[in-house]
Amino acid sequence: MNILNNWLLYVLLYLIFATTYTQVFKISTKTLKKAGALTILLQMIAGIVSLVLCPFFEFKLPTDVNIYIMLGMSIVFYAITDRINTTVRSGIEASTFSMLKQLSTTFMIFAGLIFLREKFVLTKFIGAMLIIFSNILIFYKKGKFKFNKYILLGVLANITFTIALFLDVNISDNFNLPFYVALTLIIPALLIMIFERVKISEIKDELVNGNKKAIFVTAISWGIMIIVQLRAYQLGNVTVIAPLCALTVILNVIVGYLFLNEKDNLLRKLISAILIIISVILIKV
Repeated sequence: MNILNNWLLYVLLYLIFATTYTQVFKISTKTLKKAGALTILLQMIAGIVSLVLCPFFEFKLPTDVNIYIMLGMSIVFYAITDRINTTVRSGIEASTFSMLKQLSTTFMIFAGLIFLREKFVLTKFIGAMLIIFSNILIFYKKGKFKFNKYILLGVLANITFTIALFLDVNISDNFNLPFYVALTLIIPALLIMIFERVKISEIKDELVNGNKKAIFVTAISWGIMIIVQLRAYQLGNVTVIAPLCALTVILNVIVGYLFLNEKDNLLRKLISAILIIISVILIKV
């Protein structure tokens, strides 16, 4: 078997780059002056990295205008998601963000039931409830729920991400994969620049005065992470790949503990991470 066509290779690469992305993004936010400017900088670099990888994949473009319309609509919501997530990452631990991000899976299930009239499946519903419970477990402290603006923004980001995915289902199959990823990074960056009125000098300032190494590692990991995950789904079985990709939750708890000193509620985080992995398995059965 050609190793480049082995889905397991891409899952392993995803686990490495996704964990790196989550952890180093947190480091990048520690020196940010304007969240919008940092988001644009990271998206642009990640998009360029993706474009560099275009020759390694089959080049193709869709001829159906509807595909471009759906892609355009999804890109708007990707832009909103990426912009909000930068603010969220700056305010909560990397390991906590990794768990909060799993809420999008729950939202996708509920959206399928409500809008697509999909058949109710008990295991999926239980899995969705477990994801919600695991997040509640993280934020439940000293007999009460400890919510803040970052958590609420994180929930909002998961909602916009779910909408983007809903519009974007299977669109990537019609494009050269890295080119598609570049579109979903560079165009949102331009949208954020326009609507938030971010100046080029502000973007430059984020690079000059920020942690350059962390910024470049974050951006490179971001572009590669998306490509290898989509490639894994193209080559393998979703019911196998999704639970394996969910291992990033536990990896982020471990790496956050070792390198970012995220030692608060470690046992609770590990329990929540395990529950999330179980929930993903139930959802994908």
